[in-house]
Amino acid sequence: MKAPSSDRPIIRPLPAIDRARQVTDALADYVQSARLKAGDRLPAERELMSALMVGRSTIREAIRHFQALGVIETRKGSGTYLLKPVSKATIHMPLSLDTGHLRDVLLQTLEVRRGIECEACMVAARKRTDKDLILIEQNLDAMERVHISKGTSGPEDLAFHLAIYDATHNPLFRQLLEQMRETFWQFWEHPFEREDFARRSFPFHRTLYNAIAARNAEAAREETLKILEVVEEDIKEMSK
Repeated sequence: MKAPSSDRPIIRPLPAIDRARQVTDALADYVQSARLKAGDRLPAERELMSALMVGRSTIREAIRHFQALGVIETRKGSGTYLLKPVSKATIHMPLSLDTGHLRDVLLQTLEVRRGIECEACMVAARKRTDKDLILIEQNLDAMERVHISKGTSGPEDLAFHLAIYDATHNPLFRQLLEQMRETFWQFWEHPFEREDFARRSFPFHRTLYNAIAARNAEAAREETLKILEVVEEDIKEMSK
């Protein structure tokens, strides 16, 4: 006896081809094969429509997708430019946060930074090469010179930490932390308009370097925590 027709499995129609997805894949392939770098201009909208044989709305949907990922930007009257390298194999994780209260933004991003940065410094202590160590120390020396002469060393401090992330030999550490920095840079550049923000953490950068040089992962973690504890204390104190 045949089952009632209402009990039979439904054969669903095949989904329509996602043209916008095809365009984003094609653009990613083009960027990779053309070896475009950050700052390079993408082909004009009309050129893309002709080459890919799709309509303007499909091209614009693909462009909006890449804009949302922070990969490209459109400059009025100039064109569309690449901000970061991209390929079909690239994984993008756009970040967002309610930016209504500066204190909350800083503390919430700090919670995430604490976990990632502590792990990065521990991995760097275990995996760093002699060449990595030389670069880390060079950036630390530059940071100390600027700090002593100016009392602050934002770009030099960043270069020191980026050298540590590179010493992990895991590109995700640098990418994640740089993406956080780029997304929230306006909050971390000069929080509360204070040039002395986190100044008390300065001595711990040298002790962090010493721990990485000694391949002491636990000590690297402890020194990183000291730096971030000063940051947290200053956020809470300066936001009163």
